[in-house]
Amino acid sequence: MSPSPERREELLATAAEVFAAQGYNATTVRKIADEAGLLAGSLYYYFDSKESMLDEILSGFLTELWARYDAVLGTDLGPRETLEALVTESFREMDQRRAAVAIYQRESKHLQNQPRFAFLVESQKKFEKAWLGTLERGVAAEVFRADLDIRLTYRFLRDTVWVAVSWYRPGGQHSPEEIARQYLSMVLEGIALRE
Repeated sequence: MSPSPERREELLATAAEVFAAQGYNATTVRKIADEAGLLAGSLYYYFDSKESMLDEILSGFLTELWARYDAVLGTDLGPRETLEALVTESFREMDQRRAAVAIYQRESKHLQNQPRFAFLVESQKKFEKAWLGTLERGVAAEVFRADLDIRLTYRFLRDTVWVAVSWYRPGGQHSPEEIARQYLSMVLEGIALRE
């Protein structure tokens, strides 16, 4: 009899919450099992290692994120609309996979050096290409200012959006779409009154 897919997903969700709260290296299989109401050895019925759980959490997050991004990038939206849609999809993903996003933010830099997690490097390159390309298109179309340092703008946008995982909680006062609108308003329109 094979493990039920639903139970595996529940265990992955539990592992994601524990990894996000404690960090991957500080998390033990016993801690995940305790949180899931299992004996530590029972987790091995579902996963061969803690690393396998982390792999599935991160690859699942990136697969879903790229499905969202590819849907946006596959349309004929202008650069501003593309940027707005990418930011909105980022917050939607954060809403649905907050723990996975937190793990990615915290762990991906040192995981990238491990062969098993090479997909993180590839995803980062693809991410950078999509966002930089959108900004470059916007400058070329005179939608964004010509004096922007594109790479610095990309880093600012990336960090401004994704660091929100440190405070964002699904089901809070604002929907992901409302937060995206506020972020975009600040980024695209500024916060100072125009005279």
